[in-house]
Amino acid sequence: MGGCAGSRRRFSDSEGEYSRPPSWNDHLWLAAHLRGMRADSAPGGHAWSGRAPESRWGSCPLLALPGEETVPEPRLPLLDHHQGAHWKNAVGFWLLGLCNNFSYVVMLSAAHDILSHKRTSGNQSHVDPGPTPMPHNSSSRFDCNSVSTAAVLLADILPTLVIKLLAPLGLHLLPYSPRVLVSGICAAGSFVLVAFSHSVGTSLCGVVFASISSGLGEVTFLSLTAFYPSYFLLLTSPEAQDPGGEEEAESAARQPLIRTEAPESKPGSSSSLSLRERWTVFKGLLWYIVPLVVVYFAEYFINQGLFELLFFRNTSLSHAQQYRWYQMLYQAGVFASRSSLRCCRIRFTWALALLQCLNLVFLLADVWFGFLPSIYLVFLIILYEGLLGGAAYVNTFHNIALETSDEHREFAMAATCISDTLGISLSGLLALPLHDFLCQLS
Repeated sequence: MGGCAGSRRRFSDSEGEYSRPPSWNDHLWLAAHLRGMRADSAPGGHAWSGRAPESRWGSCPLLALPGEETVPEPRLPLLDHHQGAHWKNAVGFWLLGLCNNFSYVVMLSAAHDILSHKRTSGNQSHVDPGPTPMPHNSSSRFDCNSVSTAAVLLADILPTLVIKLLAPLGLHLLPYSPRVLVSGICAAGSFVLVAFSHSVGTSLCGVVFASISSGLGEVTFLSLTAFYPSYFLLLTSPEAQDPGGEEEAESAARQPLIRTEAPESKPGSSSSLSLRERWTVFKGLLWYIVPLVVVYFAEYFINQGLFELLFFRNTSLSHAQQYRWYQMLYQAGVFASRSSLRCCRIRFTWALALLQCLNLVFLLADVWFGFLPSIYLVFLIILYEGLLGGAAYVNTFHNIALETSDEHREFAMAATCISDTLGISLSGLLALPLHDFLCQLS
């Protein structure tokens, strides 16, 4: 047999010599040897002699000794037979995100109905389905509720803001399972309170429970993705991985997403980060946090400050129906763009923030001057608004997942998820006085 050249071995048969690259089994054998050597060199183990182990292929050393030259072996992509497990985790996170946002989205979409809530005999909710409801303020050119839909927004977002502000400080001490249980109970309770309420105040209490459910669930599930690196590898095009990252991704793929106890903490995870380290990481995240705050401020200022005022009388849709269509189209855009990361990735989210601000200025001008002739043009703009918002959210967290180290990723995810909540809260606070001002215009 001939000697080895780099990582290739020469073989001979009746027809002569030929060469082949090492098989995948050979690579697995190499990984086992490397783990064995790490164990032997660990405290309490046997010291490694320094001699490079010989491969099963012959006398070719697997590790080069000082002074020796070898051709580096090509790095192989993730194992194909683990793709099924990766996809199961991806589908699991997709379902968790869908269920977690459900109560939050329903409450915002029903904001106009909640504020015009009436009770009829038989303890049943009633919202007037008439095509042209009478305005609450007859002197105004807008059909306004006495309270802005921003009130529902604030009830649906302020508890979430509190949870996200406190989460980076100590929420990681609470196991994941109790968090998910509390989130589910609050979501169910929110629907019960709103469905059987006799007043707007009780309905708003139900909205608060929806906010607790959504906020706790979001920060929990985003932090949980730090234990599943293969989830993010799925969302990018396949590239060569280093042996250590490959082993970690395969281990995460085999780890069940739904389990009875929280995943084991990695060495140097967020539970062991000092306050100084957390502050340093947070400052580095501002490049992503600020654009996301701006995007969500602009889009929710539109949603809860302007949707109610974008009322077209030359259509068969009632005011409440128009509002619901606005919310549905916005959520459809968000859903599509949040699910499209594998097709389209955006590195600079500042561009999305700028485009969303232009949307805000354009629709605010239409509310003031009323130059758009058809509600269908507004439908298209709102769908586009949702696409921008969803793209900003998913690309922000994807970029953070790829650019932060393993020990900082869990904290970075939990800290950055305050961005959208902060922007939404600010928009709700400004939308309330804007509603009162515009509704007083004759």
